[in-house]
Amino acid sequence: MTFVDARLAALRGRMRAWGADLRPLALEIDRDPEAVRRHFHLPAVRHLATMGIPEAYGHEPEKIDGYRFYGDSALERAIVMEELACADVGTLVAAPGPLLAGVAVGLFADEDQKRWFYGRMLSEPLWTCFALTEPDGGSDAAAMRSTLTPAQGGGALLSGEKRYVGNASRAQLGVVFARSRPGPLGITAVLVDTADPGFRAEPLDMIGLRGARISSIAMDRVVVPEDRFLGRHLPATRRGVWAFVQTFNLLRPGVAAISVGIARAALEYVTAHRGTLRAAERERLDDLGRRVDAARLLVHHAAAAVDARGTDGHLASAAKLRTARLAEDTTLAACSFFGPGARLDHPLLDKLTRDARAMEFLEGTAHMQRLNLFQGLLGGKIDRAAPPLATR
Repeated sequence: MTFVDARLAALRGRMRAWGADLRPLALEIDRDPEAVRRHFHLPAVRHLATMGIPEAYGHEPEKIDGYRFYGDSALERAIVMEELACADVGTLVAAPGPLLAGVAVGLFADEDQKRWFYGRMLSEPLWTCFALTEPDGGSDAAAMRSTLTPAQGGGALLSGEKRYVGNASRAQLGVVFARSRPGPLGITAVLVDTADPGFRAEPLDMIGLRGARISSIAMDRVVVPEDRFLGRHLPATRRGVWAFVQTFNLLRPGVAAISVGIARAALEYVTAHRGTLRAAERERLDDLGRRVDAARLLVHHAAAAVDARGTDGHLASAAKLRTARLAEDTTLAACSFFGPGARLDHPLLDKLTRDARAMEFLEGTAHMQRLNLFQGLLGGKIDRAAPPLATR
């Protein structure tokens, strides 16, 4: 089974070509994530800076073989993410763009909010952040402590802390989740301009995926106008918790695709730098390649499922679970082709290994994905009798 038609094949080819500009930046961005500011002119970075903005809001991306790609489907994003992650995942996650925040805006913002957000994004390259996770409660909505309290004259005051938020320390715009009242329907998402008084973000020390500038956020009575409450035109059941679950469902195949890209990069490194392989080594490398191909099929299947219905995120959890493990297994195996000093002698391979380990924690750890899968199985949303995806 294949989900990639001629149009998406053209996208993959162009992303692979554009990715050639990113690979030489890998160690530079790893040393200094802010170095990405010197590379805004690169076609891949320009594409990421506006990926996900609909045509209706003035987005006119460069044509690729006669097609325009707006990044508005999970399958399209998965192809972009895999190819650019294979080139250099550090530059991919360091690039400005809407990404998670943009998906949330597309799903839950009203027309005025979309025009404001997309207009800002199209005017210049901007970073965004999606702030959900907190220091003590993680992404557990029931434990959320960030608050929105009514402000004199309307709107609200936003206070609290967030942690492990990608690109928050350099973001200009953010989607932040906080509690406006007790109970599961009391979670609300708001649009925030990070230049507003009371908002402060600092990067955390990271070993892997350093380009992402994973950050902590502290908010002290940040003023949020009434027109920045996301989903204000929707019923309470379609805001808050439902909002971030839907957003993660749509983005998770792309995250899984990043892991596939890292695994591919490790295999390509072995092929390029190892030279002649013994028969047993060639067999081992080929087996890893088959695992990568099978994982890609699962990612595409998961992306097609959420594109068809956003609530069908269970396969996306399966894809994230499998590919995060694949990236780690493959990068460690790649090191074994170069002997005990591989990570000292091959800095790029060391970086790939560190980045691969970070994928376990991005968009939910393995136990969270297993819980999501179990809920899908229990609810009858996963067919127990279906044949293995890799053989369909």
